[in-house]
Amino acid sequence: MERKPVILTEDGRKRLHNELENLRNVRRPAISERIQQSKELESTANNAEWDEAKNDQAFVEGKIIELESVLPTASVVKPQHKGIVDIGSVVTLTTPEGDSETYTIVGSLEASAIEGRISNESPVGLALLGKKVGQEIDVNAPAGKQRLKIVKVQ
Repeated sequence: MERKPVILTEDGRKRLHNELENLRNVRRPAISERIQQSKELESTANNAEWDEAKNDQAFVEGKIIELESVLPTASVVKPQHKGIVDIGSVVTLTTPEGDSETYTIVGSLEASAIEGRISNESPVGLALLGKKVGQEIDVNAPAGKQRLKIVKVQ
């Protein structure tokens, strides 16, 4: 099965590269040390510290493999900033109630709703692509259909 291309912003590429370096040079050695220490204290049978360290190791190694395979082939996009929403755009929206929300549209690998980065493949991100200031979008949210107005694109 062919893997779809990964799209990143330049900021996202840097962030993921830094994460990979941290995993390789900080987290991997620290976990290795934890495994060694837990083995020295007692046998690995019924050793909760060893089990937890091995689970952490599996997660970190999996993430390293993922990032090593994605970063060299990822497409890095630069926003055009011509007033049209695209990947890399920072978009400010308002709700009919007057609430304001600001999101950066990014590729799915660097999305983080908590940090205000939404995927271009998410319902809101997909609805915003290609739109301009003043336009409204309808988005199906868990609480129902929501209408949002674009007030700023940077």
